[in-house]
Amino acid sequence: MTYQTITVTEAEGVGTITLNRPEVMNALSRPLRLEMAEALRALHQSVRAIVITGAGRAFCSGQDLQDTGSIAAVDFTRILNEEYVPLLRLITDSPVPVIAAVNGAAAGAGANLALACDVVIAAESASFIQAFTRIGLMPDAGGTHWLPRQIGLARAMGAALFADKISARQAADWGMIWEAVPDAEFAAVVAARAAHLAKGPTTAYAAVKKALRGSFDLDLGEALALEADLQGRCGATADFREGVAAFLEKRSPKFTGA
Repeated sequence: MTYQTITVTEAEGVGTITLNRPEVMNALSRPLRLEMAEALRALHQSVRAIVITGAGRAFCSGQDLQDTGSIAAVDFTRILNEEYVPLLRLITDSPVPVIAAVNGAAAGAGANLALACDVVIAAESASFIQAFTRIGLMPDAGGTHWLPRQIGLARAMGAALFADKISARQAADWGMIWEAVPDAEFAAVVAARAAHLAKGPTTAYAAVKKALRGSFDLDLGEALALEADLQGRCGATADFREGVAAFLEKRSPKFTGA
């Protein structure tokens, strides 16, 4: 498949989507959103882990305001419901883990695209900014959902109202992202993390995602019931049998995703 606004590669069970509009800091145009959704659907069928990153000096600068036509006539409700929501769902509901490899600035919807991923790894020079109020908007693309859950209401409110830049290190300290790593080590760390997930127990990873992402909407009884159901499915896999055998034999497991 040939894409115009992204590049897609597959190697050793890892699919990598690179937002490829470096001249506009990988701003989210309609073609990019549609191509990214198409790529995610395809990768769900062929890989065991996905990495999303950006070309050039930025991860993603957010919505491409040049792509909305007349500012007076822009219909954000339609754009969000018809284009952003399906894209975000393809990430959150992905059957395989999704890593956001934030190589540079992640602003507006670009920041929230990263936060939708299962794991966010950022270069120390990267930053996150809820830039929306700078142009008279409010956070979207899932920002009002992710932020208070990850960093608490007080910090989420400040980030949204003041639109201050948050460094990668601060984001890691706050619990907004998984880790911030030195720029010189960034590519190697992302590759190692993605390789680890691609070699792991796929059914267990899918269960982890479903249970943790759904936990905010469940009471304790419902959460325990979901755990029991999902653990039953994990326990019926060949990967579970392999994991136990490897543990008893004191060797590394060789998971197949079965």
